[in-house]
This record gives sequence, structure tokens and C-alpha cells, in this order.
Amino acid sequence: MRGHIRCFSFPMACGISCCAHCGKWCFSRRQLWQLLFLLFYFMMANGHIRYSIPEEMKKGSLIGNVAQDLGLDVKRLRSGRARIVTGDNMHYTELKTDKGILVVNEKIDREQLCGDVTPCSFSFEVLLENPMELHQITVEITDVNDHSPVFNKDNIHFEISEIANTGSRFPLTSAEDLDVGVNGLKEYFLTENDHFVLKQTSNVDGNKYAEMVLQKPLDRETNPTLSLKLIAVDGGTPQRSGTVNIEITVLDANDNAPVFNQSVYKATVMENAPRDTYVITVNASDADFGSNGVVSYSFSDVSSGLKNVFTINEHSGVILITGSLDYEKDKKYELRLEAKDQGGLTDSSKVVIEVSDVNDNAPLISVMSFTSPVSEDSPPGTTIGIINIKDLDSGDNGQVTCKVEQNAPFKMKSNLRNYYTLVTDTQLDRESVSEYNITIVATDAGNPPLSAKKTFNLKVSDVNDNAPLFSQSVYSAFIGENNSPGFSVLTLKAKDPDENLNARISYILESSNVGGSALSEYVSVNAESGVVHAMRSFDYETMKQLVFIIKAQDGGSPPLSSNVTVKILIQDQNDNPPQVLYPVQTGGSMVAEMVPRSADVGYLVTKVVAVDVDSGQNAWLSYKLQKATDRALFEVGLQNGEIRTIRQVTDKDAVKQRLSVIVEDNGQPSRSATVIVNVAVADSFPEVLSEFTDFTHDKEYNDNLTFYLVLALAVVSFLFITCLVVIISVKVYRWRQSRILYHSNLPVIPYYPPRYSDTLGTGTLQHVYNYEVCRTTDSRKSDCKFGRAGSQNVLIMEPGSTGTMQRMQSEKSILDEPDSPVEVG
Repeated sequence: MRGHIRCFSFPMACGISCCAHCGKWCFSRRQLWQLLFLLFYFMMANGHIRYSIPEEMKKGSLIGNVAQDLGLDVKRLRSGRARIVTGDNMHYTELKTDKGILVVNEKIDREQLCGDVTPCSFSFEVLLENPMELHQITVEITDVNDHSPVFNKDNIHFEISEIANTGSRFPLTSAEDLDVGVNGLKEYFLTENDHFVLKQTSNVDGNKYAEMVLQKPLDRETNPTLSLKLIAVDGGTPQRSGTVNIEITVLDANDNAPVFNQSVYKATVMENAPRDTYVITVNASDADFGSNGVVSYSFSDVSSGLKNVFTINEHSGVILITGSLDYEKDKKYELRLEAKDQGGLTDSSKVVIEVSDVNDNAPLISVMSFTSPVSEDSPPGTTIGIINIKDLDSGDNGQVTCKVEQNAPFKMKSNLRNYYTLVTDTQLDRESVSEYNITIVATDAGNPPLSAKKTFNLKVSDVNDNAPLFSQSVYSAFIGENNSPGFSVLTLKAKDPDENLNARISYILESSNVGGSALSEYVSVNAESGVVHAMRSFDYETMKQLVFIIKAQDGGSPPLSSNVTVKILIQDQNDNPPQVLYPVQTGGSMVAEMVPRSADVGYLVTKVVAVDVDSGQNAWLSYKLQKATDRALFEVGLQNGEIRTIRQVTDKDAVKQRLSVIVEDNGQPSRSATVIVNVAVADSFPEVLSEFTDFTHDKEYNDNLTFYLVLALAVVSFLFITCLVVIISVKVYRWRQSRILYHSNLPVIPYYPPRYSDTLGTGTLQHVYNYEVCRTTDSRKSDCKFGRAGSQNVLIMEPGSTGTMQRMQSEKSILDEPDSPVEVG
């Protein structure tokens, strides 16, 4: 320890003392071992250090090396944010954490700090964090002899009867010396005289006072007055002194002095007692009569501080309170009383007033540290703040309990005396509560109890613990086909209860393939707004719907995400006209439906077959007769496209009938297609032939034929000619082989050619001719059967059909001969 070392009292009777003159330790060897044991015990048990310095030291003066005395590293002081905790507004010391030393922060006046209390010291704690440590430091302020003894009066006047008895005592005013110990008031000296000697005594509190004792009777006729001086000196070096004059007037006979009925009076008052509160009544009696027996009361020696606290009625001896009492400052008062009669005789006594504590101090809450914000993922038990709570009252009035008000997820823990830690009690969730107003309530055990509150605002910082969430598990949107690229289909919206970057959502299109192409060729999504755009024009006939996945990802670290399925349903538009499947419209030949003149009403001529690749009502088709050679002869079914006769066919009806049928869908706007149906009203082929030779072949050429169509027609024509040549060659070869076999005598295996079905691509009405040949070994006697066409009402007219019809007529005449074994079926 540094500074002046003083004698200390120990909690056990160890027999150790110090010299009152030199201040040095005085102990035996056994006492030395006891002292070392006590020092070791207090260092281990209390864990605090003590320094002693003189008062009036300059600012910045060294008190002690805290780091060295506590066994701490200077780095530990800095990392632990070491600081001094005083609990009040007085900061006498400063901790230099960079050097680990304790210095004087402001000039210390021991008399102002402690008054007459000795030893004078103040204590504080050095607080370190991570982990939290608390070291108590006590600094004792030793006295410097900077004050002289002072009397509160300049003159003391006594009126003493000349018949005063030898041994009579006369109390003198005490001097006050603000210094203490050796520097305090040491003794009094009375100037030499023949009548009085000085007697010095001490109170139980150690204060010295002096009395004059009459050792030789007075003689008014010889010395009516006496002048003496009372000198008070202290024990400091250099020594200081104070003087008061004593004036003595000798009176005539008054041979009985007042006598108090008690040597010590005791009283108890509450510290919150108001002004003029009654304390006690003192009483002194005087055996004299008349004016010599009238007694007056006064405080014989009252310090300047007590004059404003108590007063005594000089006639009745009633003591009242005139000032305010504070148990925390003074727990007991000792007042010296004086009773004086008219003859100047006096007696002295003492009154001891004890102050009872009242719960008049609420707890004091001091915040040592507080951390805000705190992360929401902090585990339960995380320290948020360190709080110091003190109550200046004593006993139960000073016992304090601390708790957190309301149902907040926090609690108070106490590990050290008067120190509490505010910790989390449960897991925090910023999305539920982002900010807390924590109210700490400290309540003492007084009656009634007093309490203090302190409110802290704690903010909870966010961590990325919530993934973005879509309001729907599946989003569906409709888009009409033939849309323009870049069309906005729908907007996705995901929410993230986190904040800042943790809630910044990006929308990402999960890559996949659609029909062998990347999904990004069909749709895209705006990463910021979540708007889904179509990247191409959709075709309902190719794709009915598009299903894909979009991911919403936040900006946390690590990022969290969630997926949602998006269905884009493509809506059909009426963008395709009806397509006529039958009758087939060709440019090189003319198809005619044959109606016999004997046809009845409702005769089915043919059926127009059409389809529409659209869907829904866009594919609902209706058939209408647009133009006709004779509109009164035919009608078209609105829904089925069947062409039927609506009256009996007569001989007057023209053979050549031309019908124009329009096929319309039900779209908005509707689309249509037109088909030309040629109808021949006749009973025989010659009749039809004669009429149809004048038919103008309405060839509809496509003005938009491309090179590829011309090439395709050329290839098909080449293949057709090649096949025709091959078939003719095979026929010729077989005919020659059959002739060779006929002229030979070898048996001939009958040859049965297959049936051939000739479908001319005219739709639902097929034209089939079946030929059945039966031969024996003598082929000249074989029978031939020619079958009729499966349908006789369809003619195919080629450009050179005139010769063909003539050959057909000649063959018919041959077949009609009675000798020919031909059956037409």
C-alpha cells in the first residue's frame, strides 16, 4: 500500500495496538503471525485492496497500482472495460486503464468528506466485464494538520459567588478542531492563577472538554474580577492552537448550586419528526431561596451544527427539535446541559438522543451497463444489463428486492451484493415483438415499502430465421393464345416477416425443359417485382398449359427460400378456320355426286365433313347452303352437313347441279370455309357424260404455291409413272408365262388375283370395283365376273374422260351380251 499507514481495528481481540506518539506498529512475534493470518484471510474472503493517502493531494497524484495489486494484466483492464463504480456523484479517483494505476481525480478535503468521523475513507468498486468481476477498493484519507482549534465564543463570562465551595466545577466552552487523530484537539491549558485549576475529561465519543475547579476560595473584596485565558492545542506538527478569554465576576454569597436529578438523560426520536417535536424535559433543583434558587437551563457546549437541530427552554428545561434529522447521517446526538442559578452556581448533565430509522429513502437504481439491440437468436440467459441498487436506510428498510415488471421475457439475477444482472428468460422473436420497454422495480422491505422504477428500451435485432412465404401454394393464370411476347401474365407476391436484407425477396425461375426447349424461352420472372412475362406467343393447338416452379429467396446469409407452382392456362382463340375433309377439292379432276331421277324426298346426296382445330365454341361448326343451281331441290343439315333432297327429282331438273356450301365456326368473330359440291342428276353414265363434257373445269389455283409444293408434285408424278410402268411390265410378263403354259401339256395351277379396293379419296363414300376371275386349265373356257362399284352415284371426270367413257360403254355392251358369263354385283 502507498501513502500513510494507520492503525486499524480488527474483528477479534488479537492484542495488536499502535503507538499513540509515533504511529508505528507495536506487536510481538506471535501477534505478527496473527496479523499475517488476518491479512491473508481478509484478502481471500473480501477480495479487496485498501490504500491510504493524505488529504489535499493534487489532481493526478498516484494512489496505487491497481493492476499489480489485484494481480491483473493491463490488457485485461482494457478488454474488460474496467471502470469505477461509486454509486454517487462524487468522483475523487480516476482509473488509468492504460497504465493500471489509480490517481487522484479531484482535491480531497477530509473534513468536508468525513467531518469528525475517523478513520475517514470511501469505498468503490472496480467493475470488469467478460467475465464480470467486482473488486472493492477502499481509500483511507489521512488527516493533515490544516485546521487550528477554534472556540465558538470569543469570551466566557462567569459570575461566581465568593462563598463558592472549594472544588466547585465550572464547565468551559470546548474548542472544535476539524482535524482528527493526532492533528485533532489534544489538550487545554489555563493561564496560571491562584484560584482555579484546569481539569480535562473526555466523552465516550472521544471529545475532550475542560472544567475549571475552584481550589482556593474567592474574595470579592480582594479580587472582584479575574481574567484568564483558556488555550486549546492540537497534536499536529507544527502545533496549532486557539484561545478564548475567561472573565470571572465574583458575587456575593450564594452557597447552593443547582443539581440535576439525572446525570444522563436519554431520549429517542424518529428521523422524520417534524419541527417543534418534543424530545425530553430536564430538571435541576436549587436549595437556595429567592433569586438564588431560580434555575435557568442551557446547552453548555453545542457545536455550530447542532444549534439548528435542538433547542432547550431556559425556564422549563423542555428540549424540542428545531431542524431536520437524518438517521443516515447521524444516528445519535450527545448534548451537554448546564443548570445555573441566579447566584452563578451551576451544575452539568448530559442528554443522549438516539435517532430511529424511518423508511424515508427509496432504492437507488444505477445502470452499470446496458446492451441494445440484442439479437433475436440470443439464447435464454443472455446478459442485457448490469444494475446496481442501493438503499440508504438500514435494517429491513434497506433490504431491497428487484424484479421485472409485467410479463416480459426477462428476469433479474443477483450474484453480488447490491448488483443485479438483467438476462433474457426465453427465446426472443423479433417478428412477434421487435422492441421491449423493460421496467425494473426495486422495492425495500420497509413499512410502508418504498420502490423505484427504471425503464429500458431494448430493441431486438433481426436474424434470417424466416423463409419467404407465398399466399398460395399454386398460382393459376389465363392467357389467350397469340399473345404478344413480353405480355405480363401475373404477379407473384411473397412475404418475409424478417427485415432489411433478410426480407429482401428475389424471384427466380427454376430451370426446366418444355418440349425439348428451355423454360426460359417461354416465360421469365422479374427478380424484384415478381411479374411473370410471356417470352413468346403461345399456340393453344400446340400447348394447352404451362406448369413451372418459381423460387422466392431472401437476401439473408445464408439465404432462405420457398417454391411455388405456377400454372399458365392458355385460352383458345378463334384463329383457325374450318377445314373441309370431304368432299376433297382438287384442281386436276372434278368430283360429282350422282343422284338418280327416281330419288325420293330426303335422299342423302352426300355429306360435307369439316373439322376445326380450335376448341370449345370456336370449334362448333354449322353448315349453310350459300349458292345452288336449284335451291328448291337441295338442303344442307345445319349441324351435320348432310345434303339431302327436299322434293321429288323430276325429269325437268338439270343434270348438272352446282352447290356452294359454307362452313362457319361459332367463334367471335367467326371464321368460315366454302366447299363446291357438284351433283349429277341422271340415271345412266352416258347421260352424265353428255352433260359433263361441257362442264367448265373450275380449277382453283393457289397463288401462294411455293417451290416445295411444285417439287413435291413432281416427285409424286414421277413415282406414279414409275409404279405404272412396273405394274404393266409385271402384267405383260405374267401374260406371256400363261401363254407358254397354255401351249404346253403341263397342268396349270389356277391363279387367283387378290381383290383390289380403289378408294379415290373422296371422303366417306368409297368407290370400289371388285373383279373376280375364275379359270380352269383351259383358260379359253374360264368364266369372268365383273363386280359393280360399291356406290354407283359417284363419277370421276378426268380431262380426257370422253374416250374413257366410250371405252366403258363398249365394255358394257360386251358384258351385256348373253354369251358372256359376267355378273355385276
